[in-house]
Amino acid sequence: MHIISVTELDSSQHPGLDDYLNLTDVALRKKLEPAGGLYLAESEKVIARAIAAGHRPRSLLTQPKFLEQAERLLAKWPETPVYVAAEELLTELTGYRMHRGVIAAMHRPEPTDPGELLQNAHTVLVLENIVDHTNVGAAFRNAAALGADAVLVSEECADPLYRRSVRVSMGTVLQIPWARLPNWQRAGELFRLHGFETVALALDPQAIPIREYAAKRAPRVALMLGTEGHGLSRAALQTADQTVIIPMQHGVDSLNVAATSAVALYALLNEI
Repeated sequence: MHIISVTELDSSQHPGLDDYLNLTDVALRKKLEPAGGLYLAESEKVIARAIAAGHRPRSLLTQPKFLEQAERLLAKWPETPVYVAAEELLTELTGYRMHRGVIAAMHRPEPTDPGELLQNAHTVLVLENIVDHTNVGAAFRNAAALGADAVLVSEECADPLYRRSVRVSMGTVLQIPWARLPNWQRAGELFRLHGFETVALALDPQAIPIREYAAKRAPRVALMLGTEGHGLSRAALQTADQTVIIPMQHGVDSLNVAATSAVALYALLNEI
């Protein structure tokens, strides 16, 4: 048996529960996001990926029937506090029903330097100001599945390590390298320094079909996608070396940003 620190709960009044108690995602970000803070990982698969990525668990919350999952997950971290409670108390604690057995508070890793990330990359996905955590998580999953080397997110983009982003990505946000970009002036210089051609998905008269671009793509490409409502900002578009589109039919002008990332990355990485 690996777990050596199991605490059975009969109320929410325990100092170790502060990481879980009545915290909405927004409150979690404001209170705990700074470097050296934490994030929440939910389900055995996601927590296992977090630990495999070298992230250290801070504590784990579960029901008695899922203790075997907790034991497997914490084989290398047996000193990690494990809090066990009935489903009703867990719902009261977290504010939602826990369907995936276990949830862990993980120590957030130090931010990655975007320049270091770009040094050995060839195809990266850039997400600007996307506010929906589901879209962020889905885009990360697409990037990992289709073979992108890394994901870069703008300063105002939703946190990839939010619980919902992590869950929707199936933990791939913990596998694919990512970093936050500085403002676009500095970001543009960074891409140029590392030999990247910046390619924007945008409804622009000068845009060419993504398949046409893919046939003659540059060796290093940063594929830029913008926010759900208005797309890429003017500053981002001014940074772009090329604009591309995914041709649409039946009067539809664009796809959801997560779907767009899948189609565009497939085109760039599979030469369709």
